[in-house]
Order: sequence, then structure tokens, then C-alpha cells
Amino acid sequence: MGAQGAGNCRAGESPAQANGLIRAAHPLSTNDHQRSFQVRTESKRIMVIGGGIAGLTAAWELAGLGAQVALVEKADYLGGHAIRYSCKATDECKQCGACAVESMLKNVVNEPAISVHLATEVTSINKNGNFKVSLKKTGTTKDAKACGAGYTADPTGCAAVKGYSLNNAKFYRADGSLDPATTGKADALEVDAIVVATGFTPFDPRIKSTYRYGELENVISGLDIETGKRANGKVLRPSDGKPPKKVAFIQCVGSRDERLGNLWCSQVCCPYALRTAQAMKHKDPELDVTIFYMDIQNTGNDFPVFYQQCKDEMKFVRNIPVDMYKTEDDRIRTRFMATEGSSEAMEEEFDLVVLSVGIMPAADNPTLAEAVGAPLNSDGFFACADKLNRSATGQEGIFVAGTASGPKTIAESIVHAGQSAGEVMKYLGRA
Repeated sequence: MGAQGAGNCRAGESPAQANGLIRAAHPLSTNDHQRSFQVRTESKRIMVIGGGIAGLTAAWELAGLGAQVALVEKADYLGGHAIRYSCKATDECKQCGACAVESMLKNVVNEPAISVHLATEVTSINKNGNFKVSLKKTGTTKDAKACGAGYTADPTGCAAVKGYSLNNAKFYRADGSLDPATTGKADALEVDAIVVATGFTPFDPRIKSTYRYGELENVISGLDIETGKRANGKVLRPSDGKPPKKVAFIQCVGSRDERLGNLWCSQVCCPYALRTAQAMKHKDPELDVTIFYMDIQNTGNDFPVFYQQCKDEMKFVRNIPVDMYKTEDDRIRTRFMATEGSSEAMEEEFDLVVLSVGIMPAADNPTLAEAVGAPLNSDGFFACADKLNRSATGQEGIFVAGTASGPKTIAESIVHAGQSAGEVMKYLGRA
């Protein structure tokens, strides 16, 4: 799944090919414009803040267009949340985007024009012509270390390039060159433009206390099920390590919640939950799946067909459970209204309950917004200055990519990052 930046890459094209489109559209001859383009961009340096899928894509696109890129990531590994996602394929690809993250990560770590700064955060940004950025090491988590070249079934403590397995087997790629303690030593950089790609914070389901997440072992989040599936090759119950036979997915946990003030739809929860459920049923056709929902978000041209398949295979209940209890035989008893608008309460027991948590603004958005001088919108995401240019922040030289500006799927984040890269190059061309 390649990035398709508006005005940059068409479907199936590389950044180099996109550069060819720019040259072909210019009134100068190809050679003259190529020299002109190189003069304007060869000394340009761009900082991308955030090493998730949007940051990786923006960095790679910019490097392909001739810029030198500093990729700054506060965590001790690249890939963001999406590097933890598991493949949703059944007998065919479900376009979940999990493999796109690993593919783009490999592009970035093998690109000499991109310098990676792991376990590093921005402390201040000053503009006087260009941007002077101060950095500091954040320290690494646990006993993070480079695990050496090769593969290991146990990534614990590895600040590694976490690999991807088509069959969700235990499979992790550890790249010894990405030691967070030594990857990126600069304490200050000068750059000509900045792309904010700081991603999102998953909603903490503990806030919705009726679900008793953190108390009941077999009530887990969507991210938990992704991580467990990557580690074990299949979905297992945390309490006993056994495959569940009856599973409930609860949608809109943290999203579209007026009481919390989170009025937006996170967009990704419905397709990811349904793809996960369908992949589980593909491995175990006897698995009993119930989806509790308010509305199902339609995403993609083929979603209606996919949704109908899911309705044929699963039970859909248009209500959200309000209580969770542990039974004597280690199951989860849920309580909910029989039908929408009904006052009749029902109870049902499940082996596993999965909370589809929503996309929240990154916790450090306010601090970073103040540093770069770019405003946030009323929901706490980076605001777009122009409805026709979703990567412009209104602050000259500052651009935004991916979920830093609001909820997006992996595919949408890739496209948005490509668009942001194109706008950066337009800005540098004018400069």
C-alpha cells in the first residue's frame, strides 16, 4: 500500500516517479528544471516529529524527493501503535494495513537520507529564518537494548524493529543498528520545515469503570488483542491461556461519548473489530461472536459487502452493555438492554470481552502546539488551517500528518502523510 500524496504519487508510483511528474509539469525542460529543483532542495533539512506510520511515510517520501530528513521519535522503537497490529487476513487480504507499517519501516531504516533519533523528544523550537530545534534523550523503557541482527521469539526488552508475520507466528525482526541509547545523538538541529506526525493516544478503558478493565482478566482492549495475537499466533484468554469459544466486541469505547466530551468517531474501531472477529472465525468457524454497537462506520468501497458477510456470521446488538461480572466458571457476564429503546434487561456470558477503544489526541499535543506555534482544534488535535489543504497548520513551515490532526485508518494516514510531504516540498520550492 504505497502513499498517494496529492500532486506527488499516483497509485503504484514511487517518490522518484512522483518527482518525474513534477518535472514534466514544469515549463522548463526536464534537465533545466531538475537542476533548478536540486538547487532549491539539496541543502534543505526537514524534521519529522513522530515515528508511526504517518511519520515513517512522510520521512520516506521527503527523502525520495531529495530532502535530508531527521526523524525524531520519543519512544525507543519505530512504528508507533500500528507496529503492534496483527494481520487480519482470512483466505484473502482484508486490507487492514498492518503489513504496510513494517514495509514502510524497512524503507526508512534503509534510507541514508533519513537520520533516526530514538528515545528523543523536542524541548524547544525557535524560528529565525529556519527552525532551531533543541532535543533531549527521554531514556528507554524497561531494559531496552538492541538485540542484534536476526530473529527472536521473545522481544521483551528489545528496542527492535518489531517484525511482521503473515501467519501471526512468533516472529520479530531485531535490528542491532537501532539501539535507542545511541541512535540519534544530536542535542540541537537546524531545519527548514517541520512535519508533526505525533499520532494519537488510545483511550484508557479504565475511565469507563463499568467495564472493569484492569480488574477482570478476560476484559481486554483492542490493542491487547492485537498484541496477544502477534505474540501467540492466535487469540487466547489472559486468565487461562485457552482459546475463547464465545467473544463479545464492544464498540465506541471512549468515542462518541457525550459524557466524556469525546464527540468524534474514531473511524478505525468498526473495521478493525470486524476484521479481527472475522479472522478469528476463519480459524475457528464454531466461534460465537457478538458485536455490541451504536452505529457501524462505513469505510472503503467494499465495506458494504464485507459488513454483510459479518452480519451473516455474527450476532449484532445495537446496544452497549453497562455492567460486567466474573462468573464462578471464569466467564464474563454482561448486562444490556434487549433492543434499542427497550427497558427490558438481558444478561449473557462470554469467555472474552474486547473493548474497541477510540483514538484520543496525543497527550503532549498542547505542549508541542505551543512549541511549534500551531493551534489545536476543539477536540485537541492539530487544527488544519485550510479545508482544501489538510496538512497546513497556518504556521509557516509547520505541517501535520496522520492522526495528529484527527482519527484516521492506516491507509488514510499513509495518504495524508504523502500529501503533507508534497506541501512541504512546495513550501521549500517557494523558499
